[in-house]
Amino acid sequence: MKITENVNGTALCLGLEGRLDTTTAPELEKVLQSGLDGITELTFDMKGLDYLSSAGLRILLGAQKTMKKQGSMKVTHVNETIMEIFEVTGFADILTIE
Repeated sequence: MKITENVNGTALCLGLEGRLDTTTAPELEKVLQSGLDGITELTFDMKGLDYLSSAGLRILLGAQKTMKKQGSMKVTHVNETIMEIFEVTGFADILTIE
């Protein structure tokens, strides 16, 4: 998986490409642990994301909980496959998806 970080003041956009699964989730978790200090707006750009596993969902849920305390989080450019995963798991009701 490729993660692209774009910081603009207190806004952080993480572009995700490839597969977010048990192998790559720890990489995203490290980026979030080190990169959320002072961030009030977090965006996950999923334009290039092909696959999302339960490990990836866990990371998104953790990020959502953190951002509820310090700002907001949204998910953008979700393809049909990923959207179906969000709907089946109930994440579509939890996340702000644009």
